[in-house]
Amino acid sequence: MKVRISDDAVALACGADAVAAEFEKAGAEVERVSSWGMHWLEPLADIGGLGYGLVTADQVAAILAGTAPSIGPIEAHPFLARQDRLTFARAGKTRPVSLDDYYATGGWVGLAKARSMGGDAVIQTVLDSGLRGRGGAGFPAGIKWRTVADADGQRKYIVCNADEGDSGTFADRMVMEGDPFMLIEGMAIAGLAVGAQKGFVYIRSEYPHAIAKMTSAVSACARLVAPFEIEIRVGAGAYVCGEETSLLNSLEGKRGEVRAKPPLPAHEGLFGQPTVVNNVLTLAAIPWIMANGSEAYAGYGMGRSRGTMPIQLAGNIKYGGLFETAFGITLGELVNDIGGGTASGRPVRAVQVGGPLGAYHPVSDFNLPFDYEAFTAADGLIGHGGIVVFDDSVNMARQARFAMEFCAAESCGKCTPCRLGSTRGMETIDRIITGENRAENIELITDLCETMKFGSLCALGGFTPYPVMSAINHFPEDFA
Repeated sequence: MKVRISDDAVALACGADAVAAEFEKAGAEVERVSSWGMHWLEPLADIGGLGYGLVTADQVAAILAGTAPSIGPIEAHPFLARQDRLTFARAGKTRPVSLDDYYATGGWVGLAKARSMGGDAVIQTVLDSGLRGRGGAGFPAGIKWRTVADADGQRKYIVCNADEGDSGTFADRMVMEGDPFMLIEGMAIAGLAVGAQKGFVYIRSEYPHAIAKMTSAVSACARLVAPFEIEIRVGAGAYVCGEETSLLNSLEGKRGEVRAKPPLPAHEGLFGQPTVVNNVLTLAAIPWIMANGSEAYAGYGMGRSRGTMPIQLAGNIKYGGLFETAFGITLGELVNDIGGGTASGRPVRAVQVGGPLGAYHPVSDFNLPFDYEAFTAADGLIGHGGIVVFDDSVNMARQARFAMEFCAAESCGKCTPCRLGSTRGMETIDRIITGENRAENIELITDLCETMKFGSLCALGGFTPYPVMSAINHFPEDFA
């Protein structure tokens, strides 16, 4: 009997190794595969397509004897059946660093097509697909690639921003741990398109499993992507290095602090040369687009938000995990229908979308479609697609203070609005919480947020006002 069990970090944290060892001890053949993304069921055992969730070692005998309850066919589970899995099409089905599995599931088809088309046609395909950067800014990927392709430089580089540091986000980690060849293929296609022969994957040090998988995968397929070369670099854990110019400084061995723009990295990036900086999900979408065509990808989504988004459901939520779907699904559907509401069973009070610097949305915003422009119009951010749910026990004034505290701790210190504004912001919110001149201090924090939003060099200081002001505007009773 063959049993498939994930070796994803979440599964490992839930005891998957002990479960796998018990299956092997009982005589079963065990394959360690990528994660399906249904994290609330981990460790999840797949036997002939039937799933057994929350498995412990002492349940193995009953499962093998056929007397343990099953969740039924895994792919028919409502959580998976409602998804549009393009980027995560292999999730749960393949061994992460098996070239045989990758070939058998359509791997390298996109790269082969790209090589037959040439760089200009590849860039046009990406433009026509409507793919926008999945790292938060939502900038059209094809425009960035075209800029680098047209730029003059002795060398050009592809840099993959894998410094996934936002709370409630884990899609980048799941790609690197579960389907690393897909990311490598996407980078190789990008290199071909813009004329770059070297790429770097910058991974935060807190992701040891992703680092190991990517290192192994790069070594295994080096000849397949040649002459393109990929190097894995490990970051020291600074949140600000998720910002592209801080990341480039870190790659160069410098202090991780923001560069003033212009020049843009597309003109003067790594080592002063034209550089494409894309995040993991952007580059991971490329092989599917090349293999299936721009029209097929653009057929998903709404408005200017085309394709699919791997949305990460986290926080106080019943069914936490990864849900990939086309843009346009509403926030309420994601939290209540897909996520099942809160894990505590208490009413949902607030939902933060877009990481620790994303806005807090009240239940009255649950009709918002998951779309870049819709969230911008509602003074929010999609960011990296992370959704963190809070029940009615949360104190929003303290959440607003946490945003300022986070910014103060993670600021690179280069610009005054971020470096000093975040510290003064903490002090001001502390006065509001203790009831000191509340009206005057709320006016002061509003003015301070305006300065940070438009005066900061990068998004760390510029986005901190989103959680602060959304908490004040939507939950004023916690500041009264």
